[in-house]
Amino acid sequence: MDYVSTRGHASQQRFCDILLEGLAPDGGLYLPSRYPRVDDATLTRWRGLPYAELAFEVLSLYVDDIPAVELRSICARTYTREVFGSPEIVPLRRLVDKASSNAAAFYLQALSNGPTLAFKDMAMQLLGNLFEYELARRGESLNILGATSGDTGSAAESAMRGKKGVSVFMTSPHGRMSPFQQAQMFSLMDANIHNIAVRGVFDDCQDIVKAVSNDLEFKRKYRIGTVNSINWARLVAQVVYYFAGYFQATRANTERVRFTVPSGNFGNVCAGHVARMMGLPIDALVVATNENDVLDEFFRTGVYRVRSSADTHETSSPSMDISKASNFERFVFDLVGRDAALVRDLFDRQLREHGFFDLSAHPAFADAARVFGFASGRSTHADRLATIRDIDTHNAQVIDTHTADGVKVAREHVAGEMPMIVLETALPIKFAETIVEALGRQPERPAGFEGIEALPKRVVVVPADVEAIKSLIVANCEARV
Repeated sequence: MDYVSTRGHASQQRFCDILLEGLAPDGGLYLPSRYPRVDDATLTRWRGLPYAELAFEVLSLYVDDIPAVELRSICARTYTREVFGSPEIVPLRRLVDKASSNAAAFYLQALSNGPTLAFKDMAMQLLGNLFEYELARRGESLNILGATSGDTGSAAESAMRGKKGVSVFMTSPHGRMSPFQQAQMFSLMDANIHNIAVRGVFDDCQDIVKAVSNDLEFKRKYRIGTVNSINWARLVAQVVYYFAGYFQATRANTERVRFTVPSGNFGNVCAGHVARMMGLPIDALVVATNENDVLDEFFRTGVYRVRSSADTHETSSPSMDISKASNFERFVFDLVGRDAALVRDLFDRQLREHGFFDLSAHPAFADAARVFGFASGRSTHADRLATIRDIDTHNAQVIDTHTADGVKVAREHVAGEMPMIVLETALPIKFAETIVEALGRQPERPAGFEGIEALPKRVVVVPADVEAIKSLIVANCEARV
């Protein structure tokens, strides 16, 4: 399997090369040169497989430069009941949907039972083991530079703690994460973990990561890698739970389902797009946004318009407070027929010069819904509170704010009796302030997280400046050429 850049860089890469590289040299994102197709016989064979074995089957279609016995071992030690809390790893929970008269089976897919209580653990735990394996095989080290709006950072740091040959430099928007999210990251005292709070919003952090990655001389000298979903390995790991959710919600491969995905950076739902391109019978992928509705605007109008830092709303679902959706470039690449020259013009020129691009008149825009099955919707703070209260009243379950965005939008897109699966984003304790506002009580706090907000913290606050981040890396890194 070869990988190509969305912006047309001439060289094609193998999986382990892009695992360590992150962004392509031309600033594009890597995608496989083709999507392997999964036929009916394969779907039947995969039904009932333990999650770790299903992960191996999916990943082995994209990874041919790690021996099968090693890849199977990596999956087996990643996806265990001890780490994720149940034999299913990502069990479905059926909801009673009193807010809709529709007969559809309505499910939450539990993705937040990993070490940091968020869906990011599903891919990040695998990524940590892949990094350790490949770096040991090469005898190399890596400095990981990441950006987080809340959950990626803690998931990455948890996965990379104690990993040989890996240092982590994680940027986050100063003061924008919940106290629980900050505590999960900033209380880590491991020597290879470096937390950097940037005075700005998540998009500033993400821009810095891309700018450093695009400085090829610096990137190569200081061996910079990424853990954000711009890294294909992170995204392909997320493809697995779409198959797992589908198998739990259906009995036969002729059945179709819908998924609703709370989305800010488009990575989670892009994994669903990949699963659908592989042949998984997904009828629709519904993108749920909060007040930062850049993605919803595109799917309604064909206009992708990024917001400035000043225009990015601070909301009660902060992990979605994003106005530049990095992974959206991967979908647009497929949407326009893999026309790399057009994608380069849209993302490298038009966004830089005008702050938006408009595909409403492009013949492919109608395909976003008709061919690729995308729909979208928007949720507000009032919607979140109402949805949290409703699910608690009728299901005796407490959901977090981002999952509430997903449930609210999912209700607007049910279709007949077709199962609707909402991807859970995090456990509610991570956003306790809003849960208290909605329900008048604190959410349950899992064992092991008592009092973490009061732990000592280690974090450096810096301006939103690329050179400041580079200086921190130079001063604290271990890996360099």
